[in-house]
Amino acid sequence: MADDTPLLLDRDARIKLSIGSTPQGDAGGQFDRPADGLLSSPLGLEFDHHRGLLLVSDNNNHRVQVFSCDDGSFVSKFGEEGSQPGQLHYPWGLAIDRDHDRILIVDCFNDRLQSWSLSDQSFLSCIGKKGSSRWRFRGARGIAVDKHHHRIIITDTHNHRLVFLSSIDLSFLFSVGGNEGSQPGEFKYPSGIAIDHDRHRIIVCDTFNHRVQVLSSIDGSFLLEFGSQGDQPGQLNNPFGVCVANQGRIIVADTSNNRVQSFTHQGHHISSFDCGTEYPQVVAFDEHRGLIALSAGHRVHVIGANQWLAD
Repeated sequence: MADDTPLLLDRDARIKLSIGSTPQGDAGGQFDRPADGLLSSPLGLEFDHHRGLLLVSDNNNHRVQVFSCDDGSFVSKFGEEGSQPGQLHYPWGLAIDRDHDRILIVDCFNDRLQSWSLSDQSFLSCIGKKGSSRWRFRGARGIAVDKHHHRIIITDTHNHRLVFLSSIDLSFLFSVGGNEGSQPGEFKYPSGIAIDHDRHRIIVCDTFNHRVQVLSSIDGSFLLEFGSQGDQPGQLNNPFGVCVANQGRIIVADTSNNRVQSFTHQGHHISSFDCGTEYPQVVAFDEHRGLIALSAGHRVHVIGANQWLAD
């Protein structure tokens, strides 16, 4: 008999709205014809604060869906399963490059980066193929735009490195890491990535090292790290997603601990947000509306940041 007990996140008054639903009778969460608004493993989130929208990588359904931040209603979708230009195969990280009016999508299983028009959501271009040299990726996950240095940074997960591209022409600039390891500046399956623009820093979830690394956005050099494997406050277990909130606070999806944690910009623990039995995977912040979005299971939840984190 099905368990009808409400999930913890459904009972949390701090959540302003929830998007998607848990699929019934389908362990994989996939649908032959997935309905608009339903999600299956949302693994990328990005706020379009100018339009009041939230973009979601609907991973298992091989598409991106767009929702209203006001009420969570479905707005639009783009992408379909495949390997041709403009098709997607398990899309992961999302980023908006406003200077070039485009949406950037890490097309994970196609080992490439795709760009789509932010204005009308039409396909623009794609680069990359499987490998470990320039413009090649292996299971890339996260992406961030460094607007001050005109760069796009991708976590090339199975190559254990960060890849830096020019946001002007998508040319390869340099990479950091590349050898699996646990020393400062080395990575073991990095995933989520965010930019602290005010401090010119890159924040990276070094997932299988159970830590967060902070690097200089100028040259990718190591600055500091925080976290160690465990379930105590400030410890991490397979952190997948990260974003930077107001005052430089670092929000981490502490996935295998079923919680989201917040840290100061120096890496000191502030508080935790319990997700019950659900596994949070990615997080995003909308500074204009003071919203934090997190994916858990087959849903996306939006929290009022000031209802969780005091200023």
